[in-house]
Amino acid sequence: MKILVINCGSSSFKYQLLNMDDRSVLCSGLVERIGADMGSLTYKKAPGSDVERKFTEQRPFADHASGMSRVMEMLCAPETGVIGSLSEIAACGHRVVQGGEEFTSSVRIDAHVLDVIRKLSPLAPLHNPPSVQGIEVSMNLLPNCPSVAVFDTEFHASMPPSAFMYPIPYAMYEEHRVRRYGFHGTSHGYVARKAAKVMSRQETGFNVITCHLGNGSSISAVRDGKCVDTSMGLTPLAGVMMGTRSGDVDPAILPYLAGQTGMGMAELDSMLNRQSGFLGVCGMNDMRDIHAAREKGDAKAELAFAMFCHSIRKYIGAYYAVLGRVDALVFTAGIGENDDLARAGICEGLEGLGITIDPARNAIRSGEARKISQQGSRVRVLVIPTNEEIAIAESTMKVLGL
Repeated sequence: MKILVINCGSSSFKYQLLNMDDRSVLCSGLVERIGADMGSLTYKKAPGSDVERKFTEQRPFADHASGMSRVMEMLCAPETGVIGSLSEIAACGHRVVQGGEEFTSSVRIDAHVLDVIRKLSPLAPLHNPPSVQGIEVSMNLLPNCPSVAVFDTEFHASMPPSAFMYPIPYAMYEEHRVRRYGFHGTSHGYVARKAAKVMSRQETGFNVITCHLGNGSSISAVRDGKCVDTSMGLTPLAGVMMGTRSGDVDPAILPYLAGQTGMGMAELDSMLNRQSGFLGVCGMNDMRDIHAAREKGDAKAELAFAMFCHSIRKYIGAYYAVLGRVDALVFTAGIGENDDLARAGICEGLEGLGITIDPARNAIRSGEARKISQQGSRVRVLVIPTNEEIAIAESTMKVLGL
């Protein structure tokens, strides 16, 4: 059973073809700089295996259709091919960022579903339009292949109103759907389920705090396998400090800066989304560069790192209170999986909550799910590599009954 997973951005898309019989990745890659004078394509055959082969191309891609057409050719070509025919692809799973309140679970795509995703674009203007384009292109290229939309927001649809509502006039929710939606849901759901398996627990009765930490970061509180609160909000800007996003700030900062600087709403929005976070504080948004600067005594890099750890530690404490009892704390995504210094900094001072990590275990680099808490730690601290593609493929099969 072969499932093609597609994740579209405005000028790029990622793809992965999986053999779901054994959960192996047949190929994966990325097409970037679509619409530019010169684009790039990366194609990995049998990625992560002993026989991995990487192919790259530098060529213009006028639109998503031209990029996807080239990928489809490579899937079956003599040198790069991993299947004999496109007819071997049983289904396509598409990552869609915003499902609103209309879609609280993955759904097979038809004209109506596509129209609703398009109408939700004001809630995710940078993400939903490219997803629509990618879906349309793939359905044209694979007309006999069913497609499924898997939403970033669906895992958070179980939040109660007390968690997803904002304390602003209720009419803003009724008329404009202003509420907390949350994002990174596919990742949070995947690692929460994996954590229960690692600990040989059923999801029922299992409480976990999941920390998806990368250039974009979010924290979720999960009870009985269902999200009850999450840090991102109406948009991915809310929550903890991130690479270029501010996370939570006093909303009065916006009118204050508008009055003091003359900045318009678009400029302020760009500042908070693209010029803040690590980048705004210390001029860097790659954690590896920040650690190197810290080693040289860079005070702003040290401040940025401390702010990041502090913001996440606050959410962990808050979600401990929300859940009442925590069985596991999970780190995942780029920083969460690979940065032992960040994990140590975040957990520092949480001993009173029963969260203690073992320095030797924490320092180990591995692609496997693993425990980094000390023996006897009341809360199990785990590092679990996320796999959103597998999660999307599994959801696609479930929707289609494959």
